[in-house]
Amino acid sequence: MELMITKLLGFVLVLTRMSAFFLVTPVFSWRTIPVRIRVAIVLLISVFFSTVVPSTINPKQISALEAILLISNEAIYGLALGLVVVLIFSAVKLSGRIIERQMGLAMAQTLDPLTGERAQPLGVLIEMIFILLFLSANGHHLFLLIISRSYQAFPAGSIPTIPLLVGGIVKAGSTMFVVCLRLAAPMLAAFLLLLVVLAVFARIMPDMNILFISMPLRVGLGLLMVGIFLPFISEFVAEFADWMGKLVPL
Repeated sequence: MELMITKLLGFVLVLTRMSAFFLVTPVFSWRTIPVRIRVAIVLLISVFFSTVVPSTINPKQISALEAILLISNEAIYGLALGLVVVLIFSAVKLSGRIIERQMGLAMAQTLDPLTGERAQPLGVLIEMIFILLFLSANGHHLFLLIISRSYQAFPAGSIPTIPLLVGGIVKAGSTMFVVCLRLAAPMLAAFLLLLVVLAVFARIMPDMNILFISMPLRVGLGLLMVGIFLPFISEFVAEFADWMGKLVPL
């Protein structure tokens, strides 16, 4: 009976961390995946890790209140891990939004089929291509690796300190802005060059309607630059694993 209680408490702790992590993690948290499949995946992975990960707690010395606190700590840690992954993934969509604003498509919106929310069409397209490249490179195995390393560093029942969690999330947020600017930098340089050319034409031919001419030029230049630099997103997929290893609070 005591062995059963020990295994049950250990399984609940593992299940809590898994559920919190996959609740916010991209791909697994999308509405396109049925809830039953997501629950089945979480349960299957939790059963596997609960049998592999050693339990460091003694149920005889833990009260009901302490068990609730342990479960809450596991949920916080799982959410922190998932939030770091979400911030890194958001760099792709954020770079798409920057490009769309330069193209003059800031008001354009479409329904994101992955999340069911309103989003900009170019950002959705870039994100879908990145997800396809990520999954084709077995990127979903990276999520399991993150979970495995989290249990190596902090077994079930123990989590890192709050400063370590907050530091990891803050670093992930700053990395998100740096990466999105790196992805959008070639397009921003091209739009800056276009503005300089239009300014020269405005000085040479004052009667020319620069605003009327600049709109189709911006859209055409944006689509051209996206088509040219879209294959380079695969390099971001290769760097994704390195950033996860550095930013995940382990």
